Amino acid sequence: MDFLPICKKDMLARGWAQCDFVYVIADAYVDHPSFGHAIISRILEHAGYTVGIISQPNWKDPKSIDIYGRPRLGFLVSGGNMDSMVNHYAVTKHKRKTDAFTPGGVMGKRPDYATIVYCNLIRQTYRDVPILIGGIEASLRRLGHYDYWSESMKRSILLDSQADLLMYGMGEKSIVEIADALNSGMDVKDITYIDGTVFKTAQVDESLPTITLPAFEQIKGNKKLYAESFKIQYGNCDPFTAKRLVEPYGKEFVVQNPPQKPLTQEEMDGVYALPYMRTYHPSYEKAGGVPAIEEVKYSLVSNRGCFGACSFCALTFHQGRIIQTRSHESILDEAEKMVKDKDFKGYIHDVGGPTANFRHPACDKQLTKGACGGRQCLFPTPCKNMRADHSDYIALLRKLRKIPGIKKVFVRSGIRFDYLLADKKDTFFKELVQHHISGQLKVAPEHVSDKVLDRMGKPRNAVYNRFVEKYYALNKQFGMNQFLVPYLMSSHPGSTLKEAIELAEYIREMGYNPEQVQDFYPTPSTLSTVMYYTGFDPRTMERVYVPTDPHEKAMQRALIQYRNPKNYYLVKEALIKAHREDLIGSGPKCLIRAVPPKPGGHKPPPKKAPPKAVRKAPPPKARKGRR
Repeated sequence: MDFLPICKKDMLARGWAQCDFVYVIADAYVDHPSFGHAIISRILEHAGYTVGIISQPNWKDPKSIDIYGRPRLGFLVSGGNMDSMVNHYAVTKHKRKTDAFTPGGVMGKRPDYATIVYCNLIRQTYRDVPILIGGIEASLRRLGHYDYWSESMKRSILLDSQADLLMYGMGEKSIVEIADALNSGMDVKDITYIDGTVFKTAQVDESLPTITLPAFEQIKGNKKLYAESFKIQYGNCDPFTAKRLVEPYGKEFVVQNPPQKPLTQEEMDGVYALPYMRTYHPSYEKAGGVPAIEEVKYSLVSNRGCFGACSFCALTFHQGRIIQTRSHESILDEAEKMVKDKDFKGYIHDVGGPTANFRHPACDKQLTKGACGGRQCLFPTPCKNMRADHSDYIALLRKLRKIPGIKKVFVRSGIRFDYLLADKKDTFFKELVQHHISGQLKVAPEHVSDKVLDRMGKPRNAVYNRFVEKYYALNKQFGMNQFLVPYLMSSHPGSTLKEAIELAEYIREMGYNPEQVQDFYPTPSTLSTVMYYTGFDPRTMERVYVPTDPHEKAMQRALIQYRNPKNYYLVKEALIKAHREDLIGSGPKCLIRAVPPKPGGHKPPPKKAPPKAVRKAPPPKARKGRR
């Protein structure tokens, strides 16, 4: 067992004259199943194909992607575990200082819009070699989409990248089908039938059940039409019920096939049983390693998919709503391997996935008929057909706790507290409090205003309050002193200053002083991002108030952290603007005093200070790999 080649010398040492596939990735090469490139490369290896890795090539030098020479079957390209623009920029559009997916955490080792840049770099040298793109960046930009950083509508990434085929979702099944088709001699242009792929064509096969979306030029000039188009896309994310989608681009069409079918438990076990090295490539040691491995090295993936369907989350569009799980045996086997690791200290950091306490589909029919098109499983209230049962998860956690060498098993993935409360038995809640919390439990109510929560697709605030009451009651029952850390979001579509102040008052009553606040980040292909850009809720086509002005967003964020003296003037301005001067003064309900805090107070911020603009990408033909 060894790492895959990262240079021609490694390739030759394996006795290969040529790689079947060359995989160009924007992250450091980490051979761990929490990294998409590790799974895809090991899947291909298991299927009998040879793969060479090119990690973070110099995008200004075409030779950097030619280190192995011409691949026999094609290039694979991924923008990494995160969209490259989210990786580079905070929500304020200021450049981040570190990159956890790069050796030493160094920023600047990948270009903006990495998938597009790498593909165009490849095309400078290889005009006729198939290019297959995948990963989160390609998956969420597979059709026309709003791009927050350039503040514009962008075409399908398949067109701007000059790639031949796009794989969306998790890709384990589609990548092998594509490889087998190419290996059989099939032209990449004829690979139009595989689930979980997007292709381009000059002529649409009208014999198949197909929905034609509005043309890109139409949605580019009509925000309401884009919201309507996205509603159709969002309604066709289920592998059992989805139709093919066609998006016209002049005389060319981008066609999205239905998603790939969920992995069976046996198939998912097989993915995690592949011979991963479970760490970063040793060539990164001198740089200090790859920071991102620290969060996942001693964590266990239990499931994938999420039927929570929060509006601001891309999981529905990427992994889908149907839960897929690994068997207990598969997870226990991985845990026992961890125990043998010389650096393991006895603590499993997490057992979960997108949502930790989802260990089976929401209801039995989902595995044959798919998720309901017109009904969410948990929102606005739990569906009567939903099976809220934690017994399998409890059994798994109990088995893990008994493994010799394991001192503690933590649950740090998101817990859906509404699903937890829907379980008529409170066994899991009790064991969570007793055994699986490291001093504090992080949960995500996100807001307290029911008006905003409705836009977020989250349960009403009364549900969270019930959870909080029960949590502290169980802590008292078991003699524990554990805290709750709620994730809160400012400036989500639907939130005016009135709702932001409502949240601040709730924080005051809790006696909570949040150290971190997430300002809403409009990432590609989420319901919330479409609301942000269009001003319409795609689910209902109702108009939505959207805080887009940077100064108002700063005020909403400051209200959540109203105790911070640096936020005094922003909070005061917000309260006056909302006619809530009753919250300024020395009374017990006041958020701030009438006089600025000492020493010296703080200078008021400028009325409007737009963030430093992100340089827009040149058109693909002019880019030539430069960024």
